[in-house]
Amino acid sequence: MSSMQTSQKFRTYHRLLGFFLAGIMAVYAISGTILIFRKTDFLKYEQLVERQLPPSLRADQLQGQLRVPSLDITNETATRIEFSNGSYDRETGLATITMKDYPAAIGKLIKLHKATDKSPLFYLNIFFGVSLLFFVISSFFMFLPKLPQFKTGIKVAIGGAAFALAIIMFGGY
Repeated sequence: MSSMQTSQKFRTYHRLLGFFLAGIMAVYAISGTILIFRKTDFLKYEQLVERQLPPSLRADQLQGQLRVPSLDITNETATRIEFSNGSYDRETGLATITMKDYPAAIGKLIKLHKATDKSPLFYLNIFFGVSLLFFVISSFFMFLPKLPQFKTGIKVAIGGAAFALAIIMFGGY
């Protein structure tokens, strides 16, 4: 196959896959943008959760039982433990917690980015990642290597990679 035929094939695949992935990329873009604000209350709503725990727990045991990231104890008596977002009744074992969470649809979008190999979303993430890698490679087949557009594309790609690496290395984490 000539280099012109190869270039045309890659252009066709790039175009068709690009249209297919446009919807997937929109979903990833929206959920990724929402994740930027995950430590704020943006788009979250309050919900009251009651959990039945064993009675007579100590304050240090409570955080492990509730599986809440931060448990700030505000008041502790013989019958009750109060914390910043709820309370625990030592006699009955009932814990009442006010939590903030995303609505169901947005929560599912968030899980898209947090998918592990145990989730069915894992396959979508792998497909998306491999497809993006195909885009990287196929974009270099859009122009013949001897054309100035190809050389400019190489320079811009190197600049993009350098920019991403600089942000990762010096981004403040």
